[in-house]
Amino acid sequence: MQVDQGGQRRLAGLNDFWLLALCLLLGGAVFLAGRGAAAETAVKIPPPALDVGAGAAATETAVFAGGCFWGVQAVFQHTRGVIGAVSGYAGGDRKGASYEAVSRGGTGHAEAVQVTYDPKQISYGKLLQIYFSVAHDPTQLNRQFPDVGTQYRSAIFYTDAEQGKVARQYIAQLNAAGAYKSKIVTEVSVLPAFYAAEDYHQDYATLHPSQPYIATYDLPKLGFLKGMFPELYRDKPALVAQAKK
Repeated sequence: MQVDQGGQRRLAGLNDFWLLALCLLLGGAVFLAGRGAAAETAVKIPPPALDVGAGAAATETAVFAGGCFWGVQAVFQHTRGVIGAVSGYAGGDRKGASYEAVSRGGTGHAEAVQVTYDPKQISYGKLLQIYFSVAHDPTQLNRQFPDVGTQYRSAIFYTDAEQGKVARQYIAQLNAAGAYKSKIVTEVSVLPAFYAAEDYHQDYATLHPSQPYIATYDLPKLGFLKGMFPELYRDKPALVAQAKK
């Protein structure tokens, strides 16, 4: 079977993970902890008590990191009110970023998704609720099952002070409510810059739904989005390829 560049790297990581898991199980260690083994599960959480006002702007942007950007991008592309979601890199000190450099874990960047949305249709707080409940597991430190490394960390990069305040207060709210079995480890910091990922990473989940990584880890997230937020789910995603036409 022929697999593209991104798929080859993810599949290699997936195979390495299962080999490691088998070794740990044979040794009597419990490796598969937290949300489950085969795929992420969603967690029902309350909306943030504090939200960002709609303001007068026609569009706003938000940047989220939560493991492999394929699944995070897909979740927001299927969210009503989102105009576009672009996979890319954020959080590093170096100017510019590429998959080859970021995947080695030495640039400080995380795989992230830049979300452009209509604040009159969906609020920043609602995007946060989807991010924390469906898009990823915010309690995993420097990893998202099965991807390991700081480039897969949970992070919110805010574009203004109000976003940063809302994000921090929401994390405190969820931790105080005991929404998860473990504390949230999501970093919250100002967005230094966002660099769009290579074209072959864009719209990946839509273009490769049968790819094993997508089928196992990302497609279930869309099911969770539809089940938990039916009023916000849309079948037709806002694709990067369509925006370029």
